Amino acid sequence: MPGNLIRRLLLLGALAIIGIISIQSYWLLKTWDLKDKEFDQTVHIMLRHVADRIADFHETELPKTKLIQRQSSNYYAVNVNSPINASVLEDFLYQEMNNHGLSTNFEYAVYDCFSKDLIYGNYCEMGEQTEKQAESEELPTLDNLEYYFVVRFPSRESFLLSNMNMTLAFAAIAICSVLFFLYSIWVIVKQKRLSELQRDFINNMTHEFKTPISSIKIAADVLAKDPMVQDNIRLSNYSNIIIDQNQRLNDQVEKVLNVARLEKDNLELKKEEFDLTLELRNIIENEKIKLKDGQLTYDLVDDPELINADKLHFTNVVSNILDNAVKYSKKKPEVHISMTKKGNKVCITITDQGIGIPKEQIKEVFDKFYRVSTGDVHDVKGFGLGLFYVKNISQAHGWISKIESEVGKGTTFSLDIFV
Repeated sequence: MPGNLIRRLLLLGALAIIGIISIQSYWLLKTWDLKDKEFDQTVHIMLRHVADRIADFHETELPKTKLIQRQSSNYYAVNVNSPINASVLEDFLYQEMNNHGLSTNFEYAVYDCFSKDLIYGNYCEMGEQTEKQAESEELPTLDNLEYYFVVRFPSRESFLLSNMNMTLAFAAIAICSVLFFLYSIWVIVKQKRLSELQRDFINNMTHEFKTPISSIKIAADVLAKDPMVQDNIRLSNYSNIIIDQNQRLNDQVEKVLNVARLEKDNLELKKEEFDLTLELRNIIENEKIKLKDGQLTYDLVDDPELINADKLHFTNVVSNILDNAVKYSKKKPEVHISMTKKGNKVCITITDQGIGIPKEQIKEVFDKFYRVSTGDVHDVKGFGLGLFYVKNISQAHGWISKIESEVGKGTTFSLDIFV
């Protein structure tokens, strides 16, 4: 994966993570604030009902102002200024809490209005009202008119969180998504580093091959020209084998190096104007020399066709296509090259009579290291880099490359070049 794409993904990922965290934090705070206000309103209504019932029970009148005061987030004072029967108060609290859906434990206490001294207090757990009723006769009855009671909700935060289950679930899903995205980015970066190490190793290795290949070529050429070798058929054959295999090795090394150059973000094309027809003829003549068995025919236009492109890369593109056509032929290769012009477009078509490509594999033949399966025995040699190179160079020039193939009948590769 190109470095620029990795950096863009990291940037977009960071922005997405910041956005998700910000939005989730905002909604969590808003939901918490809403639930807190809802809880406060519900408690006020519930305590008002309790105070009204106490006033009715004792036939007293409630204060006109400051009846219910919120002292803190979970602490409320109710100024009833009335006699308080603790068992009745506790029973009213249980009933009103259930009626208003406040299923959370609470504490209540009764204070003297003047001295502010604690007269009585108790801790109540929701769901235990039946058991508490058996003990209600033991609770004190305060007959003076100078009392108020307070209610505290020690589990207020837990109760509010329990009412935010859906919001918390969506937040958890968002956090899991963010963590998964971070893990994916980490895997991508790690794979990129491994890929760079692998690419550097291959590049260094292939560069190291260049020196011995050149030395072998010089030595083999000198050996082949020696009169003693030329007179000896056996030695002459051996020297030709060395030259051919050395050239084959050099071609493979060049392919690896060309692909390594493509993978760099700063691929530079050295464009120049040249005659496309003439260059195709030169390529065909060179291929004919390498193609000892088989037939290579062509049908080119007579007039010169000038294009502005990288001449070296164009030669390598056509050579790679021809190389594939020859390698995937059944026995004796039969390859035909045609060149036609339509308007401002020149179409180069290379057709072989080879084994063909299955329809489901046609889109994959341009992938790096991909090779068309020929069964368990790998008679076709190569690295699977040729068409990957063709695709990238074509895209860099703005050319259009297409493949049509039928298993058992052959393949037609077309290259549309705009002039």
